[in-house]
Amino acid sequence: MVLYKHYGILVIVSLMWMTSCSSPFVENNMIEEIAPVVFWSVDKGAEGKLKISTLVPPLIQEEKRLLSKEVDLLKQGGKEFNLIYYQELKQGQLRMLLINEELAKEGGIEKLINTLMIDPDISMRVYLLVVRGDFDEYIKNQLTKQENQEYYLYRMLQHYEKHNQGEMSIVNIHQFMKKLYSPFKDPFLPVFHSDKNNFNYVGTAFFQKDKEVMVIQDVEDEIFQLLDNNHFLKILAIPKLSISLGRIRSNVRMKLSRDYSSLSLQVRLNGRIEEYHGENNIQKEEQLEQLIHEIEVYLEEQTSDLLKRMQQWKVDPLEVGTYSLKPFSKEITDEQWMEYWENMKINVDYDIKLYPLINVERLL
Repeated sequence: MVLYKHYGILVIVSLMWMTSCSSPFVENNMIEEIAPVVFWSVDKGAEGKLKISTLVPPLIQEEKRLLSKEVDLLKQGGKEFNLIYYQELKQGQLRMLLINEELAKEGGIEKLINTLMIDPDISMRVYLLVVRGDFDEYIKNQLTKQENQEYYLYRMLQHYEKHNQGEMSIVNIHQFMKKLYSPFKDPFLPVFHSDKNNFNYVGTAFFQKDKEVMVIQDVEDEIFQLLDNNHFLKILAIPKLSISLGRIRSNVRMKLSRDYSSLSLQVRLNGRIEEYHGENNIQKEEQLEQLIHEIEVYLEEQTSDLLKRMQQWKVDPLEVGTYSLKPFSKEITDEQWMEYWENMKINVDYDIKLYPLINVERLL
């Protein structure tokens, strides 16, 4: 009988826990009284403060407006938004954090990102973007031109992440922080340029810890996509050689010397010629091979220049340092690796196989 009494008490306690009766704090989730936040834009404010902006309302049919506050802390901004808007803003649907480039260059964005990362209500798949220019001005101007602009921006990022075609670098909170806290891995983020009328992709920003130090764009950014990020490009245009390549897939091999004094980088590319306006007759095998050789030389030069810039700015987004990790060998520190990386001689070799969309006259 005593045993059944204990079971009864256990059941009552369990029911109280499951129904949250034991907690005095209950979240307000009535749809009429909340407004899910889709993005936060963070910029430099006056006197060392943060300027935080968001767009409301995201759901109901009501005229939208941009809310902005200058605060000391990120969460303080969320609290003060609630004091100037009739609905409670909820961060559980946050999908994008846009960080002004001037703020990214100063460093310290780790604290902003970590604040979101440890919030159990916020997804780890929040997209991170660096913005060059005034994003608030762009959003204000778009309010009268296109509805749900912030939603379309989110769908664009989601599209490029899903199809993974190398057009741009797409990074979320989890990916950025994983690289930040891992040895021999420097994080990177996409950079967009914003003005009153446009919001365009620029390239990829490389970071030392959480401080932006360099930005690559155009051909350099496309090479980076092939070397590390996606290993695929839907289109690679080379205006200097009057050619566009398509459906390019890469196979990259890196080999460090035993004393870390040199790096051998071998890149195999497979793709097809989509467009050509040069003087070679690519229907003839000999001239096609000459064109492929010119492309190899061009990419080798561009890649070597890109790697030299990485060495100059002391960043390793390609994670070359991970190749120093070997079984039964002493692990070197990040500081030691960076000393090796700065002075390393790099040999780049491209092996390209291209298939033209026309018949080629083979040599006998």
